[in-house]
Amino acid sequence: MNLNKNIIIRNETPADYRAVEKMTREAFWNLYMPGCVEHYLAHILRSASDFIPELDLVVEKDNRIIGNVMYTKAKLIDETGREKTILTFGPVCVDPDFQRQGLSKLLLEKSFTIAKQLNYDAIVIFGMPSNYVSRGFESCLKHHVSLNGTYPTAMLVKELVPGVLKEHQWLYQESPAMNVDMAKVDTFDQTFKPKAKEWQPSQEEFEIISHSTISEN
Repeated sequence: MNLNKNIIIRNETPADYRAVEKMTREAFWNLYMPGCVEHYLAHILRSASDFIPELDLVVEKDNRIIGNVMYTKAKLIDETGREKTILTFGPVCVDPDFQRQGLSKLLLEKSFTIAKQLNYDAIVIFGMPSNYVSRGFESCLKHHVSLNGTYPTAMLVKELVPGVLKEHQWLYQESPAMNVDMAKVDTFDQTFKPKAKEWQPSQEEFEIISHSTISEN
């Protein structure tokens, strides 16, 4: 990829915060809903107790932030009540001007390497399967990871250590840090340049996937 020699992947710093939030807003605007919440989520995650600074990474090209991923801790609870700390990520995005050039792959693969170095062994996310199966994510049903006893189509699992989740039934518990107050989203969004909130087909696709489940039968 021609971009590789000009790309730096590094930890986010406070000087990057506004640029990351602006880029995140551009990447997600009208994608899953009219407007978006991901830029506000990026804003509040950094101060959350479950946030992992070592896994807050940016992609930089020619002193411009063009990608970002943020990770938080989450939990899996097995059939005996034992809790296991795992990872989830989001927001993850690439500047619209640089999408479909392999940057998200570079960013995620770098984050997976660091996560394993930090002794994390599994990741659970909610996302469009078409975006993540090529990164090694699989159906939550395959790994017996449920959400309140159901298996959402959008809930995906990646074992950083192969086989670490086998022979157990797991319940997924997201960090409270991922909860978003929509009123505060609107207030925060007013600090950016106004953009029109509009409908587009990707929102309907997301609605279908995010509300569907996989049957065990």
